[in-house]
Amino acid sequence: MATVNPKTYYLKKAAAQLSRIVRDAQAGQASLVTLRGVPVAALVSVEQRQRAMAEDSSNAGILALRGTGRGLWGASAATTVRKLRGEWGS
Repeated sequence: MATVNPKTYYLKKAAAQLSRIVRDAQAGQASLVTLRGVPVAALVSVEQRQRAMAEDSSNAGILALRGTGRGLWGASAATTVRKLRGEWGS
């Protein structure tokens, strides 16, 4: 199980201690790598990543469809709806 507070490493230190960081990930300890003090990467076990991906996809629900109809109504959905209403006799 991953710890709540991941260990943080500057990029150069992470490069020098990569073997240790990988062993920590296998043991469930997440690590963050920073560049100029800004987190840029996280190292976790493959199992933890797969579990997180499965949770993301199962929790997506209708939001997973967001953007899938882009362009369906033309440049302006409002204009298209007005035209359709005219065809429908409204």
